[in-house]
Amino acid sequence: MCNCGNKRSEYSQNTYSGNSGKAYSRMTTPTQTAAYASFEYTGKTALTVRGNITGKEYRFSSPGNKQNIDYRDIPGIVSIPVLKKIT
Repeated sequence: MCNCGNKRSEYSQNTYSGNSGKAYSRMTTPTQTAAYASFEYTGKTALTVRGNITGKEYRFSSPGNKQNIDYRDIPGIVSIPVLKKIT
């Protein structure tokens, strides 16, 4: 008869009880290191963009204007061709 159940419970105890720090650290997700990313406007006139997650308005008043974008809004912002992420 298969003894898989004991292995499963043993792994579960090591992972969640703190007996094995390495197993627990592999299961956690990395934290966000920066709360924002900088974008530069490359268009010709002004542009106002609303973040699709936070609802915050980002106003680019002229070409070359730079704004810090909340990391939660970045997936929607990168699809705008006149906004370039600054590294």
